[in-house]
Amino acid sequence: MKAREVKRARMVAKFAAKRAALKEAGDFQALALLPRNSSKVRLHNCCMLTGRPKGYIRQFGISRIVFREMASKGLIPGVKKASW
Repeated sequence: MKAREVKRARMVAKFAAKRAALKEAGDFQALALLPRNSSKVRLHNCCMLTGRPKGYIRQFGISRIVFREMASKGLIPGVKKASW
């Protein structure tokens, strides 16, 4: 899953300028001929470490489970466990 997302991200970057030019020109037939994975909409946020697609925390780029483990170990600066 992680490799697939990396591949899609590379393809989005590669075709970004071409897609923008075709959209600006209104050439939707040529746009349809481009690879599907070159569309930014097909990217999905996944955890950088585990590849987990659900429970993703955008600010840190990791899933909630990995975030909790790293925060407990003190690996994330500025984050500490709440206690009251």
